[in-house]
Amino acid sequence: MFDPDELERYARHIVLRDLGGPGQQKLKAARILVIGAGGLGAPVLLYLAAAGVGTLGIVDDDAVSLSNLQRQVIHATPDVGRPKVESAAAAIGRINPHVRVETHAVRLEAGNAPALVAAYDVVVDGSDNFATRYLVSDTCFHAGRPLVTAAVSEYDGSLTTLMPHLPGPDGRPNPTYRCLFPEPPPEGLVPSCAVAGILGALTGTMGSLQALEAIKIVAGIGEPLIGRLLMFDARALRFETVRYRWDPDNPLNGTGR
Repeated sequence: MFDPDELERYARHIVLRDLGGPGQQKLKAARILVIGAGGLGAPVLLYLAAAGVGTLGIVDDDAVSLSNLQRQVIHATPDVGRPKVESAAAAIGRINPHVRVETHAVRLEAGNAPALVAAYDVVVDGSDNFATRYLVSDTCFHAGRPLVTAAVSEYDGSLTTLMPHLPGPDGRPNPTYRCLFPEPPPEGLVPSCAVAGILGALTGTMGSLQALEAIKIVAGIGEPLIGRLLMFDARALRFETVRYRWDPDNPLNGTGR
C-alpha cells in the first residue's frame, strides 16, 4: 500500500495507462542492482529513485573526482573525494526517502558477483570496461536475472537488454551478450574516456534509456530491447536499431556448451 505522500509523489505514474497503481506497486517491491555510479549509473539511479523503485543496490569502489562532475550528475562539487556509493546514496535520499539504498563499495569480481547479482531482481550495468561487462552478463545468465547494459564512447552510445535465461517467442533461447560480442576487442583498441573524452550529456541520454528499460521490465509494460541493439549517434542525433540472434556456438546457452 502507498501512504498519502507516495500517492501524491507517484500520481503521474498511477494515472498512466498500462502502468497505473499495479505497475507502481511492482516498482515499490522491486530490487534493482546498478553497477557503477558514474556517467551511466548516475542518471539510472536518479530516475529509478524518482520512479519509486523500492530498493536500489549500488556497486562502485571509486571516489568522486572533479573530472567526474561534467557527466556524473548524481554527485556535486562538495562530494569530491567522497566514496561514490555514499554520495549517490545521499542524493537518492534527497530525491525520494521511500527508496532503500544498499551500498557495495567494492569492485565487482568473480568472487563477489554471484552473491551480489542473486540478491536483486534486475541488474543495470553502467560499467566502463569490457571485463566487467562480460562478468556481469555471464553472472546474470547463471543467476537468471534480466540485464540492461549500455556503453558509451566519445559521441556514441549503445544499449541492449539481455534475458538469455528465458526462451524467445520462437522457442529458441534469447541471445546472450556473447552472441552479440563473442570476444572483447584487443586491449587498447577502444580508448577510455580519460584518453578520448566523452560528451557529458550523452551519458545522461543513455543512462535515462537504461532506467526506462529497467522500469519496463519491472512493471511489465512495452517491449524490452531483447535481441535488439539500440545505437545512438549524438552528433547526428540519430538512433538506429540492429537485430541480433542467439548464437548456438555461444558458451552460455549454446548447444555445444
